[in-house]
Amino acid sequence: MPQDSALTQLISLSHNLGNPALDYVILAEGNTSTRVDAESFLVKASGTELRTIEASGFVHLRFDKVLSLLEDESLGDSGVKAGMEAAKVDPSVAARPSVEAVLHALALQLDGVHFVGHTHPTAINALTCSVGFEAAISGRLFPDEIVIGGIAPVVVPYTDPGLPLARKVRERINQYLDDYGEVPKVILMQNHGFIALGKTAQQVENITAMAVKTARVLLGTYAMGGPHFLTDQQVERIHTRPDELYRRKQLGE
Repeated sequence: MPQDSALTQLISLSHNLGNPALDYVILAEGNTSTRVDAESFLVKASGTELRTIEASGFVHLRFDKVLSLLEDESLGDSGVKAGMEAAKVDPSVAARPSVEAVLHALALQLDGVHFVGHTHPTAINALTCSVGFEAAISGRLFPDEIVIGGIAPVVVPYTDPGLPLARKVRERINQYLDDYGEVPKVILMQNHGFIALGKTAQQVENITAMAVKTARVLLGTYAMGGPHFLTDQQVERIHTRPDELYRRKQLGE
């Protein structure tokens, strides 16, 4: 994707995810990214606001330099900072990339993933921050959740942001690929937030919106005795039905 086109779409995605009416993020929360080409990607700069971000609010990084940080277990905070500086395509850029840049680099290396949106929706964090988190998200509730969000989420226990979190996400994604044989669309991080992985910016928006609706429905079920999850067979049926696959395609997925 040409850099100008990728950047334009990334800015629009960021503004939409940062819309205060949606309650996905406030202040400088969250981050977004997109693949520019096989060698590089754009990621939100630390301290910038999704709602108002402009072109200067993104940093252009090299995949190989960023991903190499994963392999050095001895790196401290200063070493990570130096590594991020060395990964910049343009060393003269003063902005620092998000602390989650390594996580974004990992996600953008997955087949078919060109955009990533990481947010902290209140409804979703009401679940990720609860003692019943893993039980609450252990099943699927309704067909559109499956059509838009996939057969299951990747679930990540609380891990220190930055390199430790990226390593844990890599571990959980690899397990997901082994279990399901396909790339995930949703990552839920305990006591942290939500990540949507998409082929297009619109898909990231769709996944995020459906995940927030799902969280609200799930929270509502606890007023009526708790969630009634679909069976594994029912989930698989929806996930593979030809008409639902067609609907996914019509939604730009």
